[in-house]
Amino acid sequence: MALIGYARVSTVGQSLETQVDLLKEYGCTKVFEEKVSGAKGNRKALHEVLDYLRERDKLIVTKIDRLARSVKDLHNIASQLEDRGIGLVFLKEQIDFSTPSGKLMFTMLGAIGEFERDLINERTAEGRERAKKQGKHMGRPAQPNKNIERAMDLFDNRVDNKISVNDIVKMTGVPRSTIYAEVKKRKV
Repeated sequence: MALIGYARVSTVGQSLETQVDLLKEYGCTKVFEEKVSGAKGNRKALHEVLDYLRERDKLIVTKIDRLARSVKDLHNIASQLEDRGIGLVFLKEQIDFSTPSGKLMFTMLGAIGEFERDLINERTAEGRERAKKQGKHMGRPAQPNKNIERAMDLFDNRVDNKISVNDIVKMTGVPRSTIYAEVKKRKV
């Protein structure tokens, strides 16, 4: 039986050091590391550790959210490990998936985490809708640009399209997206 660790952070700028130290203190003989978002399915080190594990080994992870981002993903990984006779331990939550109470806690914490993310997304969407109904501008603030009128004059007065939008951008410094947004606004 071997204790094998898996450490993950979401971005390249973050450090794995704390997770790796905790895993080694726990007794992991090997630690697989990666810097990639948990939301991405393309997690090379996770696939490597899953392939590396053998029956009676235990996969040790510092926190549940380091392994997966959804309850479904967590259950898929946990079920796959259980079917192969491999244990799963989360250090922070003190959950050992090889015990009945560990499985219960694992499921509850995963569901709560997913519920929390869904609530945040729902509140954000409601806030956006409320702001739109109040006529508030969503997105980046408009950048004042004195050349917009000149760009629009050039756009409106193109003879047989001999001047392209790219040419107008070069001549005025007004971004393409701004030109097309102005065209759309004026058509309404």
